[in-house]
Amino acid sequence: MIQLPVSYGPSSHAIHAGEGSDDVARAHVAPIYQTSAFGFASAEEGRRQFAGEAKGYIYSRWHNPTIEVVERKVAALEAMDLRTRSGDGEPVSVAGMAFSSGMAAISSVLYALLRPGDVVITHGGLYGGTTELFQTLLPQMGVDVRWVPMQSAEQLDADIRGLAAAGASGGRPGLVYIETPTNPALDLRDIAMVAEVAHAHGLKLVADNTFATPILQQPLALGVDFVVHSTTKYLNGHGTIIGGMVVSPHGEFISGDLWHHRKLRGGNASPFDAWILNQGLKTLALRMERHCSNALAVARWLEARHEISAVRYPGLESDPYHGLARKQMKGFGGMIAFELQGGLQAGAALMDAVRLCSLAVSLGTVDTLISHPASMTHSMVPAEERIKHGITDGLVRLSVGLEDVDDILDDLDRALKRSGA
Repeated sequence: MIQLPVSYGPSSHAIHAGEGSDDVARAHVAPIYQTSAFGFASAEEGRRQFAGEAKGYIYSRWHNPTIEVVERKVAALEAMDLRTRSGDGEPVSVAGMAFSSGMAAISSVLYALLRPGDVVITHGGLYGGTTELFQTLLPQMGVDVRWVPMQSAEQLDADIRGLAAAGASGGRPGLVYIETPTNPALDLRDIAMVAEVAHAHGLKLVADNTFATPILQQPLALGVDFVVHSTTKYLNGHGTIIGGMVVSPHGEFISGDLWHHRKLRGGNASPFDAWILNQGLKTLALRMERHCSNALAVARWLEARHEISAVRYPGLESDPYHGLARKQMKGFGGMIAFELQGGLQAGAALMDAVRLCSLAVSLGTVDTLISHPASMTHSMVPAEERIKHGITDGLVRLSVGLEDVDDILDDLDRALKRSGA
């Protein structure tokens, strides 16, 4: 658990939170404890640590000082707005737990929370890996998944009541899961509204905050119980690691049930990846400013092009979620989705024609990445399902990087002309 000083802002937390508390050498940069095991001063000390009678490090699958630095740091960032909820400015306690990937974080928190016979209530258009998890592995453990729109409190309340009324024949509500903005269609859900309805029914709410990051969106302050991240993306920012994180004010659950699942399923982060992540986190706030300003400029440019039939970016006044984004986000992010008039063929030609932009999956890196969700990240999702949620055959996803924005625009302009879109 970490308690937040009430006066720190995002850059200060990103640079200082979690640093120096465990290093007896007082290293200026938190070191890598690249070790599988830790020694004991005596057999009695080892016995006491295994028995839980004394604190200490035993094995890096259980705990590691380098990993704990980034757990405290991301927890501090996610909890910044919590300090204002009660109005008294008192410090709040929030816990983070690092995992080997974003999917390890998502699956572990779900497995720890759910039991056979439970129902996960979620919406369509989720990240492809999450969708596949919900459609394949959760049903194998006896968990059903119900897909509902979640666009109004009245409808969500009715959907949950319907599940509860169905009883044993229809499953019992277990938790609510949201992703906002969604990957890749950039749909939004009203976090505070969903949290209020979920809690009214006694349900926990899990939210994927990967696209927005804690710099742009604070789900815990809006009522979310568990925030999940793929730290692979913006939190690292350089495309050099795979990782995940769960953050929650439910500290006993994090250090108890969730830690037990991580320990036994082996989904722990590596010390080296945690150290790399820590370096990326220190520039997160600064990077997000540039991601947002570049993305807004690119989105407005795309919107004016005759080759483009639709642009999805919550920062555009024309976007259907613009009002909600202004309400619950502090910036509009670095992700854009757009469709070309020529559909799939034009999109493939565009991606083959770019030079500065990289044709690659993933997102949130310092360089601009372009990809085709229907054939790449969401290829495992049935066509009728993804099209229903706006992931059409011609949709192109752009993760806008930190290059000079005129160079990004010149690359897209040249590629559009060369592709004949």
